[in-house]
Order: sequence, then C-alpha cells, then structure tokens
Amino acid sequence: MENMDLGGNQEIFCHLKRINDDLYQIVSLSSLSSRATRGDLAVVGDTFTSSILLTQRMTPHNAHELVNIYLITPKSRNTNPMITTLSINNYRSIQQLVVPLGPLNVITGPNGCGKSNIYRALRLLAETAQGGVINSLASEGGLESTFWAGPEKITERMRKGEVPVEGGPRHGVKRLRLGFSGDDFGYSVSLGLPSPSSSAFALDPEIKHECIWAGPFYRPASSLVDRDGPMIKSRAGKKWQVLTNHMNGFDSMFDQIADPAVTPEIFHLRETIRNWRFYDHFRTDKDAPARQAQLGTRTPVLHNDGRDIAAALQTIREIGDSEALDETISDAFPGARLEVMRHEDGRFSIEFHQEGLLRALQGAELSDGTLRYILLAAALLTPRPPLLMVLNEPETSLHPDLLPALARLIMRASEKTQVWVVSHASRLISALNESELCHSIELDKQFGQTEVLGQGMLDKPAWYWVDGG
Repeated sequence: MENMDLGGNQEIFCHLKRINDDLYQIVSLSSLSSRATRGDLAVVGDTFTSSILLTQRMTPHNAHELVNIYLITPKSRNTNPMITTLSINNYRSIQQLVVPLGPLNVITGPNGCGKSNIYRALRLLAETAQGGVINSLASEGGLESTFWAGPEKITERMRKGEVPVEGGPRHGVKRLRLGFSGDDFGYSVSLGLPSPSSSAFALDPEIKHECIWAGPFYRPASSLVDRDGPMIKSRAGKKWQVLTNHMNGFDSMFDQIADPAVTPEIFHLRETIRNWRFYDHFRTDKDAPARQAQLGTRTPVLHNDGRDIAAALQTIREIGDSEALDETISDAFPGARLEVMRHEDGRFSIEFHQEGLLRALQGAELSDGTLRYILLAAALLTPRPPLLMVLNEPETSLHPDLLPALARLIMRASEKTQVWVVSHASRLISALNESELCHSIELDKQFGQTEVLGQGMLDKPAWYWVDGG
C-alpha cells in the first residue's frame, strides 16, 4: 500500500461480512488515525454506518468471510447521499422514463410536457415512507385515472404515421411503478388494482411489490429486502429470512417493518425519504400566515406553506449562516435588510427595511414577490439541510429581475444538499445552467408520452424493474 496525506481524511479499519460473491456488509468500524492509506481495496462513499452495503467494490482476493480493509472518506465533500437515478413507469403522461440526476437538477420544457407529473411522481415516492401513498393516489382520482392512457406499446410504424395510434390486447399486468437509486441503495414500488372484494374500500389501490437493493440498479444478487404481495423477506447471509407473510396491501413495508436491528436497510431508507423536502405552495395572499405575527419557537425547517417564516429566519440568525442571509437579501434588494421583531407575547414577525424609506415594512405590506423571495431564502438557507429539496416553479410571483439572485441562492444551497427545480422561466433556467453542478433535463412530449429531449439508449442509466415491467 501507498501512504498518502489527504488533508484530514481518516484511515478506517473495518470488518466486512460476505453475503454472496459480490455483496459485502460492514459489520464494524473504527477510526485509527488522521493519515489515510489508499490501496487497491474498497473506497466507499462519504457517509457510512455499520449498515451500509457495498457492491462491486471488493478486489478478488477478498475471499474470507471476515476481511479488514481501509476506507477513505474526504471530509471536505458534501456527505449527503444523493439520488442518481429516478425511474417512472405507467404514470399519467409517462409510459417509461429513466432520468440521471446530479446535485442540482433543473426540469424544463413547454407547458403540458409532463414536468408536473415528474414532480408528483416523486411526491408519491416520498409518501410511501410517510404512510400516505394510498391516500395520495385516491386524491388524484384513484389509481385507474393515474395510469398511462396511451397504448401499451407505440410501434415504429405508429411513430412514422403509417398506421394510426391505437391500442390492442394487453400483454402485461397494469402497474404503476416508481423507483429511485443512489450509489448505496435503491428502492422501487409497484402499485396495482385491488383484488375483487366486498369491502367498502374495494377501490383502494394495493402495493403489489417493493424492493430494496444495494448499488445503483437492481440485480437479483444485490437484492436486500423483497416484498411480493403479503410476504416480505430479507437477505440473511446466503439465505433469505421471511419477515412476515401477512402484510396488508394498503401498507408499505416502511410502515410495518423498520427495526434498525433486524432490517437496517428499511430503517435507513425510510429515514432518508422522510428527510426529503418539498416546497410548492408558499402562501402569499393577504391572509397568509407568513404576513401575520406567529408564535415563535426554534424552527430549523421552514413549514411547506411558510407560516413560521419569522421563527425560521431568527433560527438562521442564531444557529445558521446569518451572513449568507444578509447577502441573499442584499443581492435581491440592494440596500435592504431584514429583521425579526419579537413581541412581548412570544410572537415573531418580520420587518423589511428598504433604502429610502423612513420606517420598516411589516409582513402585511410586502408584495407577493418580495414575500415569496424571503420565504425561498428561509427554505434554502436552512441550518438543517435535507438530503433532497424540491422547488416547484419557484419563480411564481417573482419579477424577472429577481431570478438571477434566486439562481445564485439555489446554487449556494446545492453545495450542501441535492436540489430539484421544476421551472419554465427561461431567465432562471439560463442562470442555473451556469453552475458546474447543474444537470438540465429538458422534457418533450411525443405521441402523448413524456420523454427526455435528446436522450438516446446509451444516455439512460441502467434500470430493471423487480417485477419485470
């Protein structure tokens, strides 16, 4: 091995347990020194615990059940795990879509191309870990109304206009499939129509299949937890262990099987998904709670409607990056500053000081655009960054001159957390594309189905549905 000083990296000693020919599990870790040793063994991601699983990282001579290796973890990099692939099948305008992702993702395209459908599909994925996916589908009109409405397959002759676009006998089972993966874990869920019954809830969709695997895409050898109907099994060494044979069709395995001692993969992934943050409904109307004084407590995470804006800003002042907040306000409104007023009854409110004015503006006096920008600043400068933050049309109500400042704010946030921006504001998109972290995804619609513009077969990440979709 070669000794290297990598500036603050740690040399880690660990034991790996062989699960199969190419799958190992860390069973113990200990930090030994601040000097790093790099050999030809495994180099893993920036964040790891005793439950992280490695695939295709071991050299062939690791043939023992327990082996010792060195792991190098750069402290200077963002240690948050990142989604690298999103896959959607049979959802509204999306027949089949596999999208590669980066630290900053900008989803663009003309109206009606399916931007909102990708956003809603990601929210459905998030609901699987919150216990709300069935309710969310019901609120969308039921599972049947969310299925892809086109033919099961669009043939080449249909694309050339030689024959009309029309359906035929179905060859596969109708399923809505959603999935994502990163470098460490992947997850997919398949939802279908219920079996006929006399229940009053006979129209509720059912979860037919769920799977967690190690690595960026599913392979049978990398599968860790598999749910098929009511049965859930997890890998235990070289064998499978049945966890239950009686899982309800309306429950996700995140709801019932999440013991960190028995199934650390389920627990880890559930907490990862629950950490995702969505902002798409900031209220800025005249009766919006953000315009009124509200009871203030420490608020490291802004509510999704912005009701606790004053408390969130004060939290940034005290435990976050107060200087960045001042710079963000000044960047958008030169000469302006933002303060939080604390009232005797424990309520907090915001005051906006603008150059040339003799008094501060209260929340009720702010324009919709000014208030929305302040809300976005509080969300993006959170002292507790999420693993994933999704902004749906953040440009709403903002004057075009504010969009470059908003882009700089988003780019700052993407250095600490993975960010998605769904937008059709050309000025915002252009400014975001200047970031080296930006991954632009332009959508188009062909024959009614959403596609990534210019994506060829070789541009798609590897992806396989567990149930063969």
